[in-house]
Amino acid sequence: MTFRLLILFLIGFVGIQGTCRVSMKDVSIPPDVKTVKVNYIENRARYINPQLSPRLTDKLRQKIINQTRLSQVSGDADYEISGTVTDYSVSTSGISNQQVASNNLNVSVRIVFRNRLDEKKNLETSITRNFPFSASLSLSQAESQLNEQIISNLTDEIFNKIFSTW
Repeated sequence: MTFRLLILFLIGFVGIQGTCRVSMKDVSIPPDVKTVKVNYIENRARYINPQLSPRLTDKLRQKIINQTRLSQVSGDADYEISGTVTDYSVSTSGISNQQVASNNLNVSVRIVFRNRLDEKKNLETSITRNFPFSASLSLSQAESQLNEQIISNLTDEIFNKIFSTW
């Protein structure tokens, strides 16, 4: 009897987990949209992190492939995404005992989304994120610690602005 209850519990748990995974993907793409083109996100900030543009572009492409049914193409596409890193700078965010205690790495990306099937849905937006780090770290040390977080956060934000229904 206990074994049967355990099996029923596991089946129910797996079923609930499967439902949760599907419901978390609030991606809204009309059925007639089949293709997407993600152009290279250029870095035009005053200070250039050479890893940012290629990694952000690649991560966005991967996320679209993994979380939508769209096919990526290099030519004309139903959806076209392009972007530019417009700011990559450091600012002081905290002072303690008259000394800098923490800094922010500020990153801004301008995104242009073109919907070739419904131009009323075109979108141009800027995304700005601040990533705090200790003032005891150099910029290169902070970048090595924050790179994954920067790429992940910006990718999620871009994806959600374009594809989410909420």
